Amino acid sequence: MATTYSETKTLANGVQMPRFGLGVYKMTDSKKTIEAIQYALQNGYRAVDTAAIYENESETGEAIRASGIPREELFITSKVWNTDQGYDQTLRAFETSLKKLELDYLDLYLTHWPVSETFVETYRAIERLYEEKLIRVPGVSNHHIHHLEKLSVTANIAPMVNQVELHPLLTQVPLRDYCEEQNMAITSWSPLARGKLLDNPVLTEIGKAHQKTAAQVIIRWHLQSDLIVIPKSITPERILENSQIGDFVLSDEEMKMIDALNRNERTGTDPDTIG
Repeated sequence: MATTYSETKTLANGVQMPRFGLGVYKMTDSKKTIEAIQYALQNGYRAVDTAAIYENESETGEAIRASGIPREELFITSKVWNTDQGYDQTLRAFETSLKKLELDYLDLYLTHWPVSETFVETYRAIERLYEEKLIRVPGVSNHHIHHLEKLSVTANIAPMVNQVELHPLLTQVPLRDYCEEQNMAITSWSPLARGKLLDNPVLTEIGKAHQKTAAQVIIRWHLQSDLIVIPKSITPERILENSQIGDFVLSDEEMKMIDALNRNERTGTDPDTIG
């Protein structure tokens, strides 16, 4: 059996971030959430991506403790929600998240969305958390190039990660190019386009050639595109399947075929419509 994908990406400050992890968005059933995270951790996952608005930070913390895995071997991400943004509010929101998770620090903390009135001050608070060593990596989520450029005017420490919607229907090449120039890693949320691509004929044909599913082909495309990827699933079979992507490689031609599926089509909100 193929083992869980375990390679890491070196971030701007030298921290090693797993290139593959578990997203827990919309995991609302407490028992099932704990079981899903525990199963993922038992089967080689080492990164979990949560957020205050997901309302499952407590469950995430419980699953982490139950796993018995040393804290330093895990990479835990959370995010400050829109209504908690601003400098002082973000510091308070972080403290609340940390208490719910029952952790001493977070590996990565993100501004969830660039609320126009508050995202600059929110990131300033994230910088302070980084300086105080309460987080290992400062970052943002759902930031377009113009948001990042606005932050660069005042930030002393540039964001090291930008988590955005990204999948073969929304390849975000200009943003990816910009972030690469800034030495900023990109994490793909909704990496499978919320299931829209699972019966795509191009992807299923590529999958047949490698004896893999369309979902595994898409996840492999993310990894070979130098992206960090956090597919979400609550079912053990899919959690395991998603992780079995280290034993095959897409050819340059296959990568181009997947790139060509781009339609600049979002499954979620455009960040410019927030706030």
